[in-house]
Amino acid sequence: MSSQDGDNQVMGRQLIGRKTVVKNKSAAERQITAEQMLRESMERGGADAAFRPPRRVISDHQELAEVRLQKRKEFEDTIRRSRTNMGVWAQYALWEAGQKEFERARSVFERAIDVDYKNQSIWLKYAEMEMKNRFINHARNVWDRAVSLLPRIDQFWFKFSYMEEMLGNVAGARQIYERWMKWAPGKNAWNTYIKFEVRRRNIPRARSIYERMLITHNELDTYMKFARFEVKHGKREYARLVYERALKELAEDAHRENFFVAFAKFEETCKEFDRARVIYKYALDNVPKEEAERLYEMYSNFEKKHGTRETVEDVILSKRRFQYEEEIKENSKNYDVWFDYIRLEEGKGIKERVREVYERAIAERPPIAEKRFWKRYIFLWISYAVYEELGAKDIERARQVWRACLDIIPHKTFTFAKVWLMAAQFEVRQRNLTAARKLLGMAIGKCPKEKLFKTYIELELQLVEIDRCRKIYEKYLEFMPDNCTAWVKYAELEGSLQENERSRAIFEMAVNQEALDMPEMLWKAYIDFEMKIKEYPRVRT
Repeated sequence: MSSQDGDNQVMGRQLIGRKTVVKNKSAAERQITAEQMLRESMERGGADAAFRPPRRVISDHQELAEVRLQKRKEFEDTIRRSRTNMGVWAQYALWEAGQKEFERARSVFERAIDVDYKNQSIWLKYAEMEMKNRFINHARNVWDRAVSLLPRIDQFWFKFSYMEEMLGNVAGARQIYERWMKWAPGKNAWNTYIKFEVRRRNIPRARSIYERMLITHNELDTYMKFARFEVKHGKREYARLVYERALKELAEDAHRENFFVAFAKFEETCKEFDRARVIYKYALDNVPKEEAERLYEMYSNFEKKHGTRETVEDVILSKRRFQYEEEIKENSKNYDVWFDYIRLEEGKGIKERVREVYERAIAERPPIAEKRFWKRYIFLWISYAVYEELGAKDIERARQVWRACLDIIPHKTFTFAKVWLMAAQFEVRQRNLTAARKLLGMAIGKCPKEKLFKTYIELELQLVEIDRCRKIYEKYLEFMPDNCTAWVKYAELEGSLQENERSRAIFEMAVNQEALDMPEMLWKAYIDFEMKIKEYPRVRT
């Protein structure tokens, strides 16, 4: 061994024993993750990087039989481990069908059905396998068993009937549909049957199916489809009967915007404009206002095309009614809106509608018993009574309105002298003085106001009932002894009757009151009275 080799060995031992020292421990500027390395390797490797099983070339029948045996064994092992997995059963059966082993494929499907006959996919794949390979009778057998065991699965019936129709077996397809209808299926099933008959151009039979469908599905949509069916096939009289049947048999359930719009459009296409107008008006009266926006628009367009000036005005009124209804819905205590609504109906002149709006308005009683909240409300009652008397000419009904108004006012808290006076004046106009006096007497008893006394006195003066006037003045002064105007008027009444002593006595009683609101006016009236009858010494005293 040379000296150079010895030196190398010594240096190697020194390097092995030396501890490695990292001079720079900071992170590298470019970091590389394991995920990035794997992705780059796959990208560089391309399609060859993905695993592909080796391609096996089968050279003879014996080798093919071995491969099939091995595949079957794999499927059977998988089924044994997960017996309820219908996907494995379907793969197994379809693989057998792909090998042209149809008996084996049927056997696998039957075994799967024994495990879970309620699985829809296994029945569908079983039948599709038979149809794909043109085993029609086998496919019929599979579909028949499927619809017998699972009659509520519409897809089986659809595919079964479609297969028969494609084969040209119309009678068989119709028989399948009839079996299906006995189970009272959904509307889609009935519509499919009807389309089948239409494709066969058997319109009377399709019409009879619609009639049977109405028994099972007595709904508005069914009637509308039936009517469109009749229109499409040129039977407008039948279509009109269907619409009328819907209104008669469904009653309030038929009060829908889309139904009335369709009905009115149908009559418009038939040039029956009067019938269409009646339908629109009936709809506007019966459909809820919040659902009738499109109905108002359609009616407006209809009248603009086919109506007169009066009918267009009716549409405008209907729109305004709708606006008022919306405002009332937002705030039913908005009495200004009620007044506008009432004026609208009064302008139209239909008594029933006017009364209906009045009744709805007066039903919205103020929630708080404070007079300032009741003022506008009471004017509704007054307007109602005046309308019944002057507009509707119904005197008895007007009397009932006045009485109801007086009954509803909380007189113990507050009252309205105007209502008492107008109710009494109403009785005077009807020449029922007894009732008028009774009302004014009740008013004075419940709310002794100056206005009530004055009006009652004026009434009795006009009737020249002096004794009654005196009694009223006495009540007046009993409630308001400090009212100088009342004392003066009472004295002037006696003076006008040449009852000077009575007049002087009244003045004496007045000036002797402890409290008076306007004593100077009282003294002046007393002096004028004495001067008028030329009692100058009394004037001086």
